Amino acid sequence: MTSTHDSRALRPQAQRATAVQKLLARAAGLDHVTVGEVVYPEPQLVIIHDGFVEAAYRELSALGFRAIRHPERAMFVTDHEVAYASPQAISRGAAIRDIARRWRVGHRYDVGRGGHGHLFPLENGMVQPGMFLFAYDMHCTTFGAAGALALGVGPEITTVLATGSLWTQVPATIRVELSGGLPPGSHARDVGFVLTHGLASGRWGAEFDSRVIEFGGAGVAALDLAARVALCNSVTELGIGAVLFEVGPPALHSDPAADFAARLSLDLDGIEPQVALPGGPERAVPVGTVAGRAVQHAFIGSCGSGMYEDFVAAAALLRGRQIADGVRMFIVPGSVATAQRLADAGLAQTFMAAGAVMLPAGCGPCAGGLMAPLGAGEVSISTAATNHAGRMGAPEGQPYLGSPQTVAASALRGCITDPRELCADG
Repeated sequence: MTSTHDSRALRPQAQRATAVQKLLARAAGLDHVTVGEVVYPEPQLVIIHDGFVEAAYRELSALGFRAIRHPERAMFVTDHEVAYASPQAISRGAAIRDIARRWRVGHRYDVGRGGHGHLFPLENGMVQPGMFLFAYDMHCTTFGAAGALALGVGPEITTVLATGSLWTQVPATIRVELSGGLPPGSHARDVGFVLTHGLASGRWGAEFDSRVIEFGGAGVAALDLAARVALCNSVTELGIGAVLFEVGPPALHSDPAADFAARLSLDLDGIEPQVALPGGPERAVPVGTVAGRAVQHAFIGSCGSGMYEDFVAAAALLRGRQIADGVRMFIVPGSVATAQRLADAGLAQTFMAAGAVMLPAGCGPCAGGLMAPLGAGEVSISTAATNHAGRMGAPEGQPYLGSPQTVAASALRGCITDPRELCADG
């Protein structure tokens, strides 16, 4: 693949490149790329979940394709409908397995084999710092927690399967400098809610549509992988292009003189627990604003907060306590490996002793309420990826979002609760 630009003329700019420019240039086989330039990067992985495999196969078959370009790079993940609660689901599972055989798909994670497709590839090392990926689902932004660049392209993933690439316009980057460390009771989801609300409300006057959010600064060291995943996920619904943490090889970090579209700063020391009101993560408010609102449904999991450390934080509050009468609480490990760790550490027992229900690894209620749905008129608080109407079941339900600690505290009290109250109780 060649560039229409003279690489010699681009060398002075090479010292002002963002991490995204570096990763896309490498994936496209170019020395350097500029913001707004259209390139054709080749991904190292192409990920599709069970909700779109059949549609992709029908589309490409209708166009005459009997094979895909790089089957060894393709990954099929069953994470939305893992319990097969209908005859249609059983049929869909069989069809996906048949398509994987026909296309010779290199990576297939069936029911009970992997878990959530935005999480287990981070845990098992399939996604590494510096990698470039295409995925069907927009929440692939979680891979930015490991310093990998993943672009969710929706139905256009069929073009990637057929040709090996997709035209991609190099996005601008918003740099977010993190400092300090989170206080007790606060979580990376709360950081994400604060940032999402601030961007959506125009607090910083920064345009964010289709841009990449890059996290760096001294505060990154205070966030483990699970925290970085939660932070990446929380800002996704704004319509950003991708999220990227400054981890991994320093050569792939943004240059000190990189041209950022905006530079923002967040002090983690000042973050307090947040709750996102129904309608979207950007509708975040301090938890005290809605404290006392009765809930009937609670859920910890999804690509928002489905890693082992998220459950450790929740279990610390639930241990030795009982979930309030009238509250249905569901625990959904993000991966089969995490489910096993919860069992081995006795945390699964902690959840069940408190009255919670353990569900199979995957998306859980966040996948349109295919499991443990929210009913009409009910109020839910969860760590789901988003909370638009109907996301977890009945459109008439009212889904709120919070951190694992906030969800656990709320399930215990039967109403939206500041988790710091229970932390203070010991």
